[in-house]
Amino acid sequence: MRLEDKTAFITGGGSGLGRAAATRFAAEGATVVAADIDHESAVETVERVEASGGEGVAHELDVRDRKAFSSAIDATVEEYGLDILLNNAGVSHERLHVEEISDDQRDQLIDVNVKGVWNGTVSAIPQFKEQGRGAIVNTASLAGVIGAPMLSAYSLTKGAVVNFTRAVAAEVGPHGIRVNAVCPGITDTSMPRRNRSREEWEQMKAEMAEEYPLKRLGEPEDIANAMLFLASDEADWITGEALVVDGGFSSC
Repeated sequence: MRLEDKTAFITGGGSGLGRAAATRFAAEGATVVAADIDHESAVETVERVEASGGEGVAHELDVRDRKAFSSAIDATVEEYGLDILLNNAGVSHERLHVEEISDDQRDQLIDVNVKGVWNGTVSAIPQFKEQGRGAIVNTASLAGVIGAPMLSAYSLTKGAVVNFTRAVAAEVGPHGIRVNAVCPGITDTSMPRRNRSREEWEQMKAEMAEEYPLKRLGEPEDIANAMLFLASDEADWITGEALVVDGGFSSC
């Protein structure tokens, strides 16, 4: 198994890409810590992991709280060790013109999407340095690579994650630490479905799929597979990369 005897700390582990990653990582032998601000959702993820024969633990965490993040990492190290950090927790906003986005909306995205990644990274690096190895995978977005009209605040934060990934990878590489990002295209999770009826979403999904060469949107498992690769030893000579997983959208 690709992650046998390894421990992965996954933020946003209670739903969407985080839940898919937790399930996928556990299936490959990892002990997963599913951390989420919604503790009940994290518990549900762990129940699914355990029902499939994997090992996991749920942890309530607001990634905006650096002290809480550091304490969660320390507790994980003491109990299980730590090999992988998946900085996945994130939020978005409805499509709005840039001048329509409120300061509060902008600040919320910066706090979760940027500061959350920062807090996780600086919390894990001391342990990774001490043991001389570790893998960090950050969830960015295609919007952080090419930008997304009407999603300017989201694009701002995900662009920051991409460049932060590159900067930290160059800095900590000599310590045996790899840092990469996954940049998904639109994926069928609760985030794009928010505030839409099932019928509205299915219609939008079909229309958007026509813009993708592979003629479908991404599924959480598609992104989890990319995360798994970057977290595994198979990617041992890959660092500082922003892996676009978008069904060919950006090639058009």
